[in-house]
Amino acid sequence: MDEWLKQIRIKKNKRAMPVLTFPAIQLLNTSVEKLISDSNLQSEALKLINQRCHPLAIMGFMDLSVEAEAFGANIRFSEDEVPTVVGSIIKSEEDVINLKVPKVGTKRTQIYLDAMKKAKQEIKDCPVFAGCIGPFSLAGRLLGVSEAMICCYDEPEMVHLVLKKATEFLINYLQAYKDLGIDGVFIAEPLAGILSPNLCDEFSSRYVKEIVSVLDDDSFLVAYHNCGNNTLKMVDTILSTGCRLYHFGNAISIEQMLKLMPKDVMVMGNIDPVSLKDASKEDVIAATNALLEAVGDVDNFVISSGCDIPPFAKWENIDAFMKTAQEYYQK
Repeated sequence: MDEWLKQIRIKKNKRAMPVLTFPAIQLLNTSVEKLISDSNLQSEALKLINQRCHPLAIMGFMDLSVEAEAFGANIRFSEDEVPTVVGSIIKSEEDVINLKVPKVGTKRTQIYLDAMKKAKQEIKDCPVFAGCIGPFSLAGRLLGVSEAMICCYDEPEMVHLVLKKATEFLINYLQAYKDLGIDGVFIAEPLAGILSPNLCDEFSSRYVKEIVSVLDDDSFLVAYHNCGNNTLKMVDTILSTGCRLYHFGNAISIEQMLKLMPKDVMVMGNIDPVSLKDASKEDVIAATNALLEAVGDVDNFVISSGCDIPPFAKWENIDAFMKTAQEYYQK
């Protein structure tokens, strides 16, 4: 993975790398609900995306309900939408004490592991990354988002206990991906994007850093995703995680972010993913060109979507985004 990052910087293999998975339901003529429940469908989806788009790397599914479901959270499933967590399973300190760290393979985690194993066996021409939720974002789904924010002030010890259990599970879960030969993981920590820098340092970054210290090496790259609108103010605590690759959402200026980030880390972002669903093809081309004209020549930058592309994004828009980036990088 060190060599892969080096090659990107010297532009020998630079291509766009969108967070692109769920629009494959259109190619497979299936539903989101069926896709998230079938490892064969998931691996076929990633293979089709690779064949059609030829991205810099394949990013696995950013279904941020999977890990919470393993802990016992209630999940709302839909034919057309990515699953979401309903309510919370922690109401008291006693609930936290009784919260068991699930075994890897519980609920749909085994489906996602199987899918990435099959995808890795099929995709040989680029790295394959898994996706998972970050520790504070997982704690927010177990406590409830509002309650988690309040408890950071009122009951920090309780939040830390949830985070310790969440981090233990995430390390075990990501170790399972690493053991399968997957090239790395993107940890999505969007809920941390609404914290202050100090709170982010205490309740998110220190736990991400623990994950990185255990798992990140030349065979497995731990990347960090945060699509919050506060990330420009959080650069120091975000960098304290020790990741070598950072992915940011379209709520911020990636041009400003690149000025704040050191040259020895890779930065990705940040075309509006919703625009790939709602905008015209011409608007997508214009937005892609505008971003590339601004920062496309920065060695440690790769263009991407700002977050997960919606299931019903137009494929003509996705194709236009990929083609525009390809033409720019070839120039």
